[in-house]
Amino acid sequence: MERKSEINGHAMPSSASTDRILLEKDARKSLKEKLVDFLAKNLLVIMTVSGVLVGVGLGMMVRNMNLTKAQMTYFAFPGEMLLRMLKMIILPLVVCSLVSGAASLDTRSLGKLGGIAVAYFLVTTLIASCIGVALAFIIKPGVGAGALNTNSLGLESVSSDKETADSFLDLARNLFPANLVAAAFRSYSTDYRMVVVGNDTNGTMLYQKVPVGTETDGMNILGLVLFAMVFGVALRKLGSEGEELIRFFNAFNEATMVLVSWIMWYIPFGIMFLVGSKIVEMEDVVLLVTSLGKYIIASILGHIIHGGIVLPLIYFGFTRKNPFSFLSGLITPFTTAFATCSSSATLPSMIKCVEENNGVDKRISRFILPIGATVNMDGAAIFQCIAAVFIAQLNNAELNAGQIFTILVTATASSVGAAGIPAGGIITIAIILEAIGLPTNDLSLMLAVDWIVDRTTTVVNVEGDALGAGILHHINQQEMKKQQEQQQDGELAEVRVEAVANVQAEEETSPLVMHQTKPSAATPEAIESVL
Repeated sequence: MERKSEINGHAMPSSASTDRILLEKDARKSLKEKLVDFLAKNLLVIMTVSGVLVGVGLGMMVRNMNLTKAQMTYFAFPGEMLLRMLKMIILPLVVCSLVSGAASLDTRSLGKLGGIAVAYFLVTTLIASCIGVALAFIIKPGVGAGALNTNSLGLESVSSDKETADSFLDLARNLFPANLVAAAFRSYSTDYRMVVVGNDTNGTMLYQKVPVGTETDGMNILGLVLFAMVFGVALRKLGSEGEELIRFFNAFNEATMVLVSWIMWYIPFGIMFLVGSKIVEMEDVVLLVTSLGKYIIASILGHIIHGGIVLPLIYFGFTRKNPFSFLSGLITPFTTAFATCSSSATLPSMIKCVEENNGVDKRISRFILPIGATVNMDGAAIFQCIAAVFIAQLNNAELNAGQIFTILVTATASSVGAAGIPAGGIITIAIILEAIGLPTNDLSLMLAVDWIVDRTTTVVNVEGDALGAGILHHINQQEMKKQQEQQQDGELAEVRVEAVANVQAEEETSPLVMHQTKPSAATPEAIESVL
């Protein structure tokens, strides 16, 4: 087909002269026009970053007004509306994107990509855990903080008496929800009840702690992810019978992405009040930072090392492309993650930006990002490991090699079940502490500074998901190129075989060959005409 270019609104056949005219027209663009083009392309990013900065300034101003608790709630209302919108879209987005993603990939590709994704998630989370433990032993945030306790900071005590085994069993139970409708707003959790089992010799009743299943508020995202994936594979297996339903989920998914694009324009305004309200609600920041400053520094430094060095190096190792040019297209979801502290709430804008700004295949992004938002928690693994070592140092407990290994494995495994919500990782720290036999009384110290650490935690979590999608997209592209080359080689081989067969047939029947092989029988004129 003839390529066409446009000059002054008219379509013209492309040629060297027209291309030159277009280049000259671009060169003649004034600085003002270039600036307008740049602002038009990056308006949402600029507004989102500005929203955070204005929110900080607004929070500092309002903080001096000494608002009551009720007034603080009203001030935080626009930010609360943003969170509600993002949470509203999570359920249809996760289910529809996973069903359509799993149904669009053939079983072999699905198995291969899924295997690579799981390996990537596990390896990066284990590396993150190692970084966390190493930094905790180097910086020693808990040494010298023995006098620090919950009462001195005026904090409520937080404790968890949940057994480690029950925590992992709950994870398995939530993978297979008994009721899919209930899984949209509730998840399974083990509680304990004291049951009378008899009397001793003195007549005193003997009690035993028995685990009892309860339902807790909060979406069971893990169970929904697994169901959606398996359901998508089942639809593909149906063949032509399942096509109608696949088309329905594809259309539902596209409609959801349209809603996401609308919500994204509210993000800058909502983020401004989210950040501002957090600054207004802060208690005695100076006391917190001086008391837990080393813990905060260790956690944020771990996130900078993992997010700024380790993850980009892994991406570069697989793709041989600049990871920072990839990450530059994701400023809006990173800002959303920083403001909301929720991987799940960041998912809608992450899917949109990865596809539109970085050109990742829809089948890859809509399959891998919802899974990553649920199971890939690199940032959480870092701060959980630092918190576990911090509490050990706080209680003057020496950790042996076995306990350190337990921290690494438990942090890697429990981060899979960590809810993608603000302060979701605090519960998993309790699992780690139970596993290494440390008290959970000091968990409230983590909760006191979680609003600071959780921001960088969420940014690293979603960065790991995005780079994973980029790596899988690159691997998928390479596989497709190999298949195309093999098909072309096969077609060339077939053409070559046909050509050889035709030459052999010509040699047997061509009168020209007969004239050339028997020159003595022909006249000179005949030979001349043949030549």
